[in-house]
Amino acid sequence: MARRKVFAGARLRALREEHTLTQAALAARLEISPSYVNQIENNQRPLTAAVMVALAERFRLDLSELMTDRSDRLLADLREALADPVFAGDVPALSELKSVTVSAPDTAHALLRLHDSWRQRVERLASVDGAIAQGTAPPGTAWEEARAFFQRAGNYFHALDHAAEELAAEIEPGTDAGPRRRLDRLVHYFERAHELRIRFAAPEPVNVIRQFDRAARTLLVNDRLPAASQFFQIAAQLALMEQTTLIGSILEAAELATDEARGLCRTGLASYFAGALQMPYERFRALADELRHDLDELGYRFGASREQVAHRLSTLQRPGASGLPFFFARLDPAGTITKSYSAAPIQFPRFGGTCPLWVVHEASADPGRIRAQRARTPDGQCYFALAWSAEKPLPPHRTPPRRYGYLLGCEIEHAGHLRYSDDVDIGPDAPFVPVGISCPVCERRQCAHRSMPPLAAAIEIDPDRREIVPYRIR
Repeated sequence: MARRKVFAGARLRALREEHTLTQAALAARLEISPSYVNQIENNQRPLTAAVMVALAERFRLDLSELMTDRSDRLLADLREALADPVFAGDVPALSELKSVTVSAPDTAHALLRLHDSWRQRVERLASVDGAIAQGTAPPGTAWEEARAFFQRAGNYFHALDHAAEELAAEIEPGTDAGPRRRLDRLVHYFERAHELRIRFAAPEPVNVIRQFDRAARTLLVNDRLPAASQFFQIAAQLALMEQTTLIGSILEAAELATDEARGLCRTGLASYFAGALQMPYERFRALADELRHDLDELGYRFGASREQVAHRLSTLQRPGASGLPFFFARLDPAGTITKSYSAAPIQFPRFGGTCPLWVVHEASADPGRIRAQRARTPDGQCYFALAWSAEKPLPPHRTPPRRYGYLLGCEIEHAGHLRYSDDVDIGPDAPFVPVGISCPVCERRQCAHRSMPPLAAAIEIDPDRREIVPYRIR
C-alpha cells in the first residue's frame, strides 16, 4: 500500500523564519534548488525522504514528528464546522480545505474559534430560555473548552510524562513487582512522603471514588474498586499534591477562558500523570513492542485495566521515541463518544456519535471478547481496529452498571505489530468495511446505514421510488 505523501509547507516556512534564512540559504543547506524550496513551502511538492533526512540532520528535527500530519485533526474539525447549516450554500471542496489547513492553519483555527463561539452563544441563549422557565442558572461551556485543550496538545504532555517516569523509578527501583506489590509500594510512598494515611473503605455516598480530607490528612479510596483503579486514583491525588507547579504552568500557557475549564483540565492532567506513573513511558513502550501490543498481558504486567492500557497506547508520542500511532475511543450504550484520542490520521467528530459500521457497535453482543476489523474511511485510508465492551458496576446493588464500548486501532500498515492480526488477512487484497466518521459529515453517497443525510449536501426524494434510505444524495 502506498504511503501518504508528506506536505509540510507551513512547518518548513516556520523553520526557515525561525532561523532567519532566505529560501536560497535554506536551499543551500539542504543541497536542493531555491525553486524546490518554494514549491515545498507552497505545498506544490511533498517532502522526499532525502529532504526529510537532510532536515533532521541540519536542524536536529525528529523524523517521526516531521512526518506527523498535524493538519488531520484540523481538517476534520473544519469539515465538521462547515457542515453546520449556518454556512448556507456550497461547502468548499475537500482539496480547498486541505490547502487551507496545511498552508494557513492560523486562519483555519480562527474560523473554528468563531464557529465555536457562535455555537456556544446559541446554546447559551437556548439554555437561558430554559433557565428562565426553570428558575436556574444556565450551564457553561467548560467541557468543550477542556476537550479542545487536550486535542490541541495531542494528548501528550512531555514534562508531565517525564516527571511521572522519574517518580516511578523512585517508587519501583525494580521491574519485577506484581500488580498488588506495585499498589503497596505506591501506598507506602504516599503515606511516607506526605505524612498522611490512605484508608480503603466504602465511602458515603457510595458512588465516591476517592475523597481527600485535608484536615484529617486522610485519603479515602473506595475499597470496591479493582486494584488498577485504586492505583490510578491514588496516583491522580499524588499529582495534585506533587505536580502543582508543573500542572499550573501548563494551564497558564493554555490561556483557558473559564475557571470551570481550568478545573476540568487540572483534573485531566492529574489523570494523565496517573496513567504515566502506572505505565512509565519507556518501559511500557518497550514491553508493548515486545509483547506485540497484547492488551491483557500489558495490563497484567503493569497492574492496569484494558481501558487504561489502550488509552496509554494512544499517548505514546514522545519525540524521538514514539510508539505506534493509535486512535482510541470510548462509547456509551447510546453510541455517544465519551472519550477519544487519535495519533493516527483518523479523527472522530467533536459532537454526537460515530459510524454504525465500526465493529465497536457489535462488541456488546459478547462482552470482554476482542473483535478485529479491517476498515476503510471515505478518504481511502485503511485501518486495523480492535473493539470490546466492558461493564463498570456501581454500588449500590440496584444501580444500573455503566457499560462502554471501546475502539482501538491503527493504520493497516502497522497491523503486523499487533498479535491480534495473526489470524486476520491484512494483505492489500483483503476486504475492508467501508466505515465513515459520522453521518452528518460523511460524503458516501451509497450507504444503507445512514441515519441522516450529509449536512453539506442536498437530497432528492422520489415518491415513486423507495430504497432502504428514503432519499438520494445529490
